[in-house]
Amino acid sequence: MLRIDQATYDAIVEHAKRDHPVEACGMVAGPIGSDRPARLIEMVNAAGSPTFYEYDSTDLLHLYREMDDRDEEPVVIYHSHSATEAYPSVTDINLASEPGAHYVLVSTREHGNNPGPVEFRSYRIVDGAVTEEEVTIASSTEAAEESS
Repeated sequence: MLRIDQATYDAIVEHAKRDHPVEACGMVAGPIGSDRPARLIEMVNAAGSPTFYEYDSTDLLHLYREMDDRDEEPVVIYHSHSATEAYPSVTDINLASEPGAHYVLVSTREHGNNPGPVEFRSYRIVDGAVTEEEVTIASSTEAAEESS
């Protein structure tokens, strides 16, 4: 199960809507071993594509070094699908290299960057096996209480 605070959920959805029709991408880092998404990092889709996302390799290297310095790891790896459902593509599955991470997909296909709901789903992807998991959105108060 992915437990995420409302502010982080809203920021991921806003990023997906803002970048539509290009796929948005990013991560939410958290303390190593905590499984607690704490710090949102929006990335730029270096591919600039509505059907594929790619991190800039230099940006990604800097991010991993920064997370290492802060004793963090990627807890959530997210991207959007602008024309299809929020389910990992074969490419997404093949690129999933963080077995402990939650892979979040946001589909903006219905409303694009206009107001309206999105499809927000989370998966565990380990050795090519995709397992959907429940997403629980905690209030900011609940999230603060959990981290103390």
